[in-house]
Amino acid sequence: MNERIFLSAPHMGGQEIKFINQAFDENWIAPLGPNVNGFEKDLQDYNKVSNASVLSSGTAAIHLALILLGIKRDDVVLASSFTFSATVNPIVYQQANPVLIDSEDETWNMDPNLLEKAIKEYIQKGKKPKAIIFVHLYGMPGKIEEVRALADQYEIPIIEDAAEALGASLKGKALGTFGDFGVFSFNGNKIITTSGGGALVSENKEWIDKSRFLATQARDAAPHYQHSEIGYNYRMSNIAAGIGRGQMLVLDQWVEKRRANHEFYRNELGNLGLSFLNEPENSFSNRWLTCVLFDESIKRTTEELRQYLEGFNIETRPLWKPMHLQPVFKKYDAYTSGVSEKLFKTGLCLPSSSSLSKDQKQLIVEKIKQFLK
Repeated sequence: MNERIFLSAPHMGGQEIKFINQAFDENWIAPLGPNVNGFEKDLQDYNKVSNASVLSSGTAAIHLALILLGIKRDDVVLASSFTFSATVNPIVYQQANPVLIDSEDETWNMDPNLLEKAIKEYIQKGKKPKAIIFVHLYGMPGKIEEVRALADQYEIPIIEDAAEALGASLKGKALGTFGDFGVFSFNGNKIITTSGGGALVSENKEWIDKSRFLATQARDAAPHYQHSEIGYNYRMSNIAAGIGRGQMLVLDQWVEKRRANHEFYRNELGNLGLSFLNEPENSFSNRWLTCVLFDESIKRTTEELRQYLEGFNIETRPLWKPMHLQPVFKKYDAYTSGVSEKLFKTGLCLPSSSSLSKDQKQLIVEKIKQFLK
């Protein structure tokens, strides 16, 4: 049996240990320190954004953004349905009501037309939405400019979930910087990792300063422990931030490798009844995961392919099951078109690690071709 081929494995660049050793040498084993400050500066410089707060997860970043926007019980928050549950869970943490918006079929991200329909209908009900959470799925830039225009027209703030999209851009502007807030994730499967972690970015310094305060248990400026607000243990550690600093040094290389994976798969499999997500004009995707769709000429299912590849120790995964199909969110309103349901039914994510070898990619393609025959 060949060595396990993972869907999206962590990939160290080699310089992470330098920052970790520095933290040990200086005894900065805490949720603050030079690596935390340095990682925030690295993210600001890379994304050309003024303020960043590094946190324990992307989920924590979304949660803090909702708190900073004043989201509370029974408020309406419009969110992408075709995503991971971490996008929507923090809305429920605040006892607010998620309203789930389906995808358009060009980028697989939130459909601006359905979004506007939801905004208008909720305003007519006297329940103007308090925020929009927009996701850039699989590192592909969505129609964020259209959504930004709607958000400005109706005066609704955007939390831009770029958890899968660090290193991607639209018209040269980094994803995560179009919204009032941007969110990144450094989970172990992301394009760079801190083993677990996330970041919140914004041009609003007051918000990011407040996010750091809330993320460190909302401790007041006093010689004793005093708390005037509810806080959270959401700050990233100096050790994890050291890994992040080392990973930032190879981010562009890892994006290049992921994009090369995509081109390899497309060249090898693109004429066999499998289709790939195209990059719209002026978009630059990090191709975090390469995904394929089965067309109607293939009489077998993506689940059969997943199980077949698993037999060769090759990990693949279905596309996200839409949130409006999830049992935990079925009671909430959704504006659907059938796009994300079809994607879930006919799509599969292929191994996309930046560390994939040529031999591993050849094996994956060989087995897929065997299956299709």
